[in-house]
Amino acid sequence: MKELELYELWLKNATEDEDLIKELESIKGDEDAIKERFYRDLEFGTAGLRGVIGAGSFRLNIYTIRRATQGLADYVNGAYSNASVAIAYDSRIKSDLFAKEAARVLAGNGIKAYIYSELMPTPMLSWAVRRLGCKAGIVCTASHNPSKYNGYKAYGEDGCQMTTVAADIVLSKINSVPMFGGAKLMDFDEGIKSGMIEYISEDVITAYLDEVQKQQVHPEVCPTSGLKVVYTPLNGTGNKPVRAILKRIGVKEVTVVPEQEMPDGNFPTCPFPNPEIKEALSLGLELCKKVKPDLLLATDPDCDRVGIAVPDKDGSYVLFTGNEVGAMLLEYICKERIKLGTMPQKPVAVKSIVSTEIASEIAAEYGVEMRNVLTGFKFIGEQIGILEAAHEENRFIFGFEESYGYLAGSYVRDKDAVVGSMLICEMAAFYRSQGISLLEAREAMYKKYGNYYHNVVSFTCEGASGMEEMARIMSGLHAKAPEEIAGLKVVKIADYLHSKETDLSTGAVTTINLPSSDVLWYTLENGSSVIIRPSGTEPKIKAYYTTIAAERADAVALSEKIAADFKAKLGF
Repeated sequence: MKELELYELWLKNATEDEDLIKELESIKGDEDAIKERFYRDLEFGTAGLRGVIGAGSFRLNIYTIRRATQGLADYVNGAYSNASVAIAYDSRIKSDLFAKEAARVLAGNGIKAYIYSELMPTPMLSWAVRRLGCKAGIVCTASHNPSKYNGYKAYGEDGCQMTTVAADIVLSKINSVPMFGGAKLMDFDEGIKSGMIEYISEDVITAYLDEVQKQQVHPEVCPTSGLKVVYTPLNGTGNKPVRAILKRIGVKEVTVVPEQEMPDGNFPTCPFPNPEIKEALSLGLELCKKVKPDLLLATDPDCDRVGIAVPDKDGSYVLFTGNEVGAMLLEYICKERIKLGTMPQKPVAVKSIVSTEIASEIAAEYGVEMRNVLTGFKFIGEQIGILEAAHEENRFIFGFEESYGYLAGSYVRDKDAVVGSMLICEMAAFYRSQGISLLEAREAMYKKYGNYYHNVVSFTCEGASGMEEMARIMSGLHAKAPEEIAGLKVVKIADYLHSKETDLSTGAVTTINLPSSDVLWYTLENGSSVIIRPSGTEPKIKAYYTTIAAERADAVALSEKIAADFKAKLGF
């Protein structure tokens, strides 16, 4: 069906949401606006759905949510009997509405829906799935995207984001569901009365916080440390659970950024509510000038990522990268658990392939097996599941991604900014008790293992033409790799889509034993590297640059040179 025909279909049938009715009326006769909304369906994959909120098949709205949930319900009913599904949602625009619509569809299909009574972090959805014995989970969030976006993440019974195999089955089910009238619905209040929809009880939340608290390494250190923290939940879901866990472990002086304390899906103080971006932390950094804390903590809207800034000697605050925090937490956990005698036999840490290799050096130093997996925390969760199947989940000590996602413990299977915030504060308090700042601890790490410098650059490709451009760029790179980047010869190419690694100096080809994924890794002659992949959740191509040098400034300068040349090669 052509875009205009679809538009007319929606104009006639999308009558339950006043916002959609107004939007559809406003674009009448605007061919470009109609095409943007109807040229394709939102794609359901291992990250579920993510898109702009609004009218159309390529937008997130109650109809695309219902259709996706009907497909998920058909999958669940086909695979299980007497199944239940857990639902969570964040502070984004319409997240609560979308969560309730999903619950209505599940109940209409005879599947019990457990739903949180208020917004909750994404890791608490992973927790609820496992705690309540559910066969799937849904969380309505678009993580750290701008306010015009929302999303719908689907989880399996293991608490991980849905696998490719399961997602493909759900997609096939979704494709057979008509957009209008195809979803079975139960009235929400009727669902509550009948018991087909049930609010998740407070004891589930308390048990989650208990599990987080168990991941402490030095429980005794925070109450007497005098640690001062400024915290911002960036108008998201972290406010209650992060403050609750910090109170539990004895961090008494926590000042919350007032403008970013309460949930607000418009994110009025920062257009990109992402703790990776300095601008998102600007209000927190301003407050730091007055409070003078030991640490600034910032969690993203669904509280699965956490970023930090720490004071320098001149009173300014320095932002740490996700790679730096991940590596420092790994070293802290390894070093202190070995001292305390709490390190398990044959310990395992897991990181994504795009995350810093300094972590591999640290793991080797402390006798820890480092497992590298594809980007996506579900692959880290998968490794925990493998250990659990062998009754060895206690071997897992830490997992992280460079994109500010961390996890200690096996209680959830997703990155968790609540446990991340707790461990970062504990690490800061521990070093503080020894007269060491986090800046000094970072410098000691670099002195010991080398100055690894990492830079991530995103190339945005919006709209229909943008998606085509992304495909064209990646296809071209798979067909023909650059011979050099910034004058440095490419000596090795790892092609994860075709599962092969080629040593260009010898011609040797080895198999990559990971699932196929659209990722290319170029190793340069001096040990630097460039990794490129399309984002799985945003219309972007991401390039990851790594340089290593004796001096920090030299690593930074080389990274800038490589990034500029590679950007030109991509045509941006």
